[in-house]
Amino acid sequence: MISCIMGYKESERMYKKLQLKLWSNIMGYKSAFLFMVLVLLGLSARSQDKMLTKEEAIALALEHNYGINVAKNDVEVAGNNKSVLNSGYLPTLTGSASADYGRDDSVIEFPGQYNDDGSPREDVELDKAEAQAYSSALTASYTLFDGLGRLYNYKKLKEQYQLSELQARETIENTIVQLFSVYYEIARLTENEFVLEKTLDISKDRFRRSEYAFEYGQSTKLDILNAQVDITNDSINVLNTRQELSNAKRDLNVLLSQDLTMLYSVDTLVTFIPKLKLEEFVEQAKFNNVSLLQAERNLAINAYDIKVQKSGYLPEIDLSGSYGWNLSQSAASAFFPGTNTNNFSFDLGASLSWDLFDGGSTTVQVKNAKIAHKNQELLKKQIEIEVDRDIRNAMADYENKLVIFGIQEQNVITNQNNFERSREQFQLGRITSIEFRQAQINLLNAQTNKNLAKYEAKLAELQLLQLTGQLLNVAL
Repeated sequence: MISCIMGYKESERMYKKLQLKLWSNIMGYKSAFLFMVLVLLGLSARSQDKMLTKEEAIALALEHNYGINVAKNDVEVAGNNKSVLNSGYLPTLTGSASADYGRDDSVIEFPGQYNDDGSPREDVELDKAEAQAYSSALTASYTLFDGLGRLYNYKKLKEQYQLSELQARETIENTIVQLFSVYYEIARLTENEFVLEKTLDISKDRFRRSEYAFEYGQSTKLDILNAQVDITNDSINVLNTRQELSNAKRDLNVLLSQDLTMLYSVDTLVTFIPKLKLEEFVEQAKFNNVSLLQAERNLAINAYDIKVQKSGYLPEIDLSGSYGWNLSQSAASAFFPGTNTNNFSFDLGASLSWDLFDGGSTTVQVKNAKIAHKNQELLKKQIEIEVDRDIRNAMADYENKLVIFGIQEQNVITNQNNFERSREQFQLGRITSIEFRQAQINLLNAQTNKNLAKYEAKLAELQLLQLTGQLLNVAL
C-alpha cells in the first residue's frame, strides 16, 4: 500500500514537471515572437523619424494648416471690402454705344388719283431704301452727399476688417493649442516608450537570472514562469504605446497638413514661464484677450450701424454729366429726300432728393440699431466676467498642476531608490520575485505619472497664455 502511494505521488510530481515544462516552452515561443516584433517596430520607427522642433511645428502650421489658411483668406476678403473701391466715394463712369441699320423695299400706290392729263397716277417704287443710326455716350455720376451714410459705412468696414483679423488670430491660437496638445502627447508617449522599454529590459534580465538560478538549483521553475509572464505583459505595453504613438503622429500630420506617412520625433524638453511674468500677463489680459477685443470691435460696428441708419433722415445730392455723339442717316421717301444728322451733346446736372417721410421705416431701423448696440454692451460685460473667471480658473489649475508635477518628480526619486534597494535584495535572495515586480511596477507608474503631470502642466500654461492674449508673443 505504501509503495503504491509513493508511486502515485511520484507520478503526480512528474506530471506537474511536464506541465511546467510545456507551459515554459509555450511562453518562451510567445516571448521570442514578441521580441522579434518589437525589434522590427523599433527599427522601422527610429529609421524614418525626423526631428521636429516646436518652432518648426508652429511655422508648418501657420503655412499649411487648412483652417488657418481659410481664416487668412477671410481677412483678405475683409481687406478688399474696406478699400476705397468699395467705399462709394468714387464716381461711376458708364460708356454706351449703339448702331442701327434698316433697309426697306416699298411700293406706294395712289388709288383714285390722276395726273393733269387725266391718266392714273403711277405707282412709286422705292428699292433699297437704307437708314442708319449711330450713337455713343459717356455718362458720369457722383453722389456728393448722402446724409453721411457712406462715411460711417466706410468706417464700419474698417472695423469689420479689424474684427476679421481678430477672428483669424483666434483661429490661429486655437490651432496652436490643439497643435501642442498633440505635440506634447507625442512627447509623453515617447518618454513612456523609453520607460517601458527599460522595464522590459529589466524583466528580460530577471528572466535570464531566474534561468541561471534554476539551473544551479537556487530557484524554482515558478520564478521563471513569473518572469516570462512579466515579459509578456511588458511587451504588450510597449506595443500598445507604440501604436498610440503612431496614431498621435498621424494626428500631428493632419494639423500640419502633411503627408500622413511622414513620421516626426519631437522635443521632450519643457520649460515653464516664471510666475511673475504670468502675473504680469494676467494683469494686462483685458487689453489683450481676443474675445474681449472682438467684443469691442462688435460694439464699434453697432455704433456705426446707428449712424448709418440715421443718414436716412438727411437729403441726398447727386451730380451727373454726359457727353454723347449721334449720327442719323434716314432713307429717302416718296415725298422727301434722305437726310443726315450729326449731333454732339454735353450735359451737366444736379439733383436733390429728400425722403421727408418714408412711412417710418428709417425710425424703426434706427431704434433696432440702438437695441442691437445695447445688446452688444451687455454681451461685452458678460464676456468680461467669463474671461475673468476663466483666467482665475486657469491660473489655479496651472499652479495646482505645477505642484503635482513637483510631487511626481519627488515620487520618481523615491521609487527609484526603492527599486534599486529591492533589486539588491532580490539578487541576494532576500525578497521574492513578486515583491521585486511590485517595486518595478511602482517605479514604472511613478515615471509615467511624472510624464503625464509635466505635459498637463505645460498645456495648462498654454491655455493660460491664450486667455491672457500672450500665446503668440512668447517662446513655447
